[in-house]
Amino acid sequence: MQLGVIADDFTGATDIASFLVINGMSTVQLNGVPAKDTQIDSDAVVISLKSRSCAVETAVSDSLAALRWLQQQGCQQFYFKYCSTFDSTAQGNIGPVLDALLAELGESQTVISPALPVNGRTVYQGYLFVGETLLNESGMRNHPVTPMDDAHLGRLIERQARGKAGLIPFAVVNSGADAIRAQLRALKETDVRYVVLDALTEEHLVAQGAALDDMKLVSGGSGLAIGLARHWASRHPSREDSAQAGMPVAGPAVVFSGSCSVMTNVQVAAYQAVAPAKAVDVQACVEDVSGYAASLCEWVCANAGSALAPMVYATAEPEALKRIQAKFGRESSSIVEQLFAKLAAALKQRGFTRFIVAGGETSSIVAQTLEVEAFHIGPVISPGVPWVRDTRQPLSLALKSGNFGDKDFFARAQQEFAV
Repeated sequence: MQLGVIADDFTGATDIASFLVINGMSTVQLNGVPAKDTQIDSDAVVISLKSRSCAVETAVSDSLAALRWLQQQGCQQFYFKYCSTFDSTAQGNIGPVLDALLAELGESQTVISPALPVNGRTVYQGYLFVGETLLNESGMRNHPVTPMDDAHLGRLIERQARGKAGLIPFAVVNSGADAIRAQLRALKETDVRYVVLDALTEEHLVAQGAALDDMKLVSGGSGLAIGLARHWASRHPSREDSAQAGMPVAGPAVVFSGSCSVMTNVQVAAYQAVAPAKAVDVQACVEDVSGYAASLCEWVCANAGSALAPMVYATAEPEALKRIQAKFGRESSSIVEQLFAKLAAALKQRGFTRFIVAGGETSSIVAQTLEVEAFHIGPVISPGVPWVRDTRQPLSLALKSGNFGDKDFFARAQQEFAV
């Protein structure tokens, strides 16, 4: 096994796994750190954790456990994957996890590369852009858990990690892999621990992948995986198309949306116009989450015969979300997660086999509830969002990070991959 990936949330893990498969590495994704006797036969393995917004100590502990399991599998290189919008707070969790992983591996330098140009995430002069907008001026400034108040990646990582940050700017990255390697060596001599990499195009990511082939620990969004996988594939015979194993199964489908991102709000609005949709009543959740889940299950089953799958959504605009949190407290998010978990379990019992889910936290709890431990990566619906298929059960999932996918994502996931 060449590459071991530690992803800080479930949809982020699926995101990077899809890019690895598309670019030439056979890949299996695992939900959490597996048992010691679990055997995986693939070029890469991705372990999804729920460590993006938990306590720092838990994030570090879980990430180290994942690293140690990957080391036991003989991985040659390790990749800490976080969101392309660098979701974190001044306290972490990206910095503390990277500090711990570097210490465990006995390494003194890694890279920061969240760019994903195909989804509008680019880095220029160390600043992270979402489309044409600086990160801190985008919708991420209103994120309910990890509001981003700065777009400068060097400042962000120095606020939460131990060590000095440096930059390899556009002009060097644009010169290719050899130039990047030389600059990495020069920065290491000045004790730069975290090296931010500019990237405006996919070609820049390919150059980064070639330059980083001997770096023990790398970090970034899913874009860097393009370069690493292509570099790997260029030196090794390709395996059969592993995406075929992840084709969605037949059976009833449902859409869950727990994300409140800008794009998910657009997607929910578009889907409401063409399919049955019901908004989550937070008051009902707080009063009786089990009873409310049961009533929503009946509604979903009653609408399962529609041309497009019924949708249950907790997605809200920023101002509406603020009102909800003011009335019910921030714990309202965990109560809504419990609702989706109970609803997923009930629908599985009723024979539902396809779950389309928006939001990292929602995706993670749904997958855990459905007892999805490992799955094959299937065809890509949108960049970074594939269909995946459980290795043991007749279940398929499409798990979308908040801001991924186009306006018609929910409908296309069903219509373009009809079973």
